[in-house]
Amino acid sequence: MSRLMHVAHGVYAPPAPARELTAVSADGARLHVEVHGPESAPAIVLAHGWTCSTAFWAAQIRDLAADHRVIAYDQRGHGRSPASASCGTEALADDLEAVLAATLSPGEKAVLVGHSMGGMTLMAASARARFREHAAAALLCSTGSSRLVAQARVVPMRAGRLRTRITKSVLGSRAPLGPVTPLARRILKYATMGPGSSPGMVEACARIVHACPRKVRHAWSVVLELLDLDHGVRELRVPTAVVVGTADRLTPVVHARGLVAALPNCVGITELPGLGHMTPVEAPELVTSRIRELVTTYASAASEAVEIKEGA
Repeated sequence: MSRLMHVAHGVYAPPAPARELTAVSADGARLHVEVHGPESAPAIVLAHGWTCSTAFWAAQIRDLAADHRVIAYDQRGHGRSPASASCGTEALADDLEAVLAATLSPGEKAVLVGHSMGGMTLMAASARARFREHAAAALLCSTGSSRLVAQARVVPMRAGRLRTRITKSVLGSRAPLGPVTPLARRILKYATMGPGSSPGMVEACARIVHACPRKVRHAWSVVLELLDLDHGVRELRVPTAVVVGTADRLTPVVHARGLVAALPNCVGITELPGLGHMTPVEAPELVTSRIRELVTTYASAASEAVEIKEGA
């Protein structure tokens, strides 16, 4: 593990999992999976975003694992999941299906949570049989389904072709990020977090992002540039909540509002004033509370229905 992968102390330091396993995707890609909390508790599956890892969910895992079974995995090429030659939305969907198959019993329901590219993973998998078998509800944090580069605001220019070209160059850069320096923290905070983010939040995110290999970062930037998952949004039929920061420069509020309009079963949007793209880190209590609400309202009811059916 890279020494920069996560902070070692505080709320953003990842807790030790109850167990670890490897899920094998359709093309043979191996995915690092962590399971936290009681095995018999209601299940939650966490999918992180571009350049992140399971460490991104430290605050949620620390809280939720007290009374939930929390499953977190590293997307291919991120964290402790080896890089693969295949990158794309079908691979994201395959990987999520592999994790669900490896961690949940047949018919078992879970709340699925995706941040940024993790939300796109849920959209990519929404029509898959295994997704529909296991998804009780979903939470989409700071994400979008298409036109990511054109609508990003990381470059402080008026929207148009020039801004889109520059944004594409910045997000798709092959340059190494290097060590986490004061300048690197300032850049990351500007691009991905709200102005009120604490130094601890910035440090936690910077260490995680800087640990992502540059080849992986570039390969997935190409996927995000060409992303079109509008059809996946329309197939996401489970109760779905949306969270977004109003100062999000990577996936601005326009994406979240578009999701709300297109989702077949949207159960609410939460717009967080002044927060940026890293909402699970910037507003850990609120994101955690939304997850708990979805479990209580949808996953628990689904589990009770399964138990009644099996006992009949």
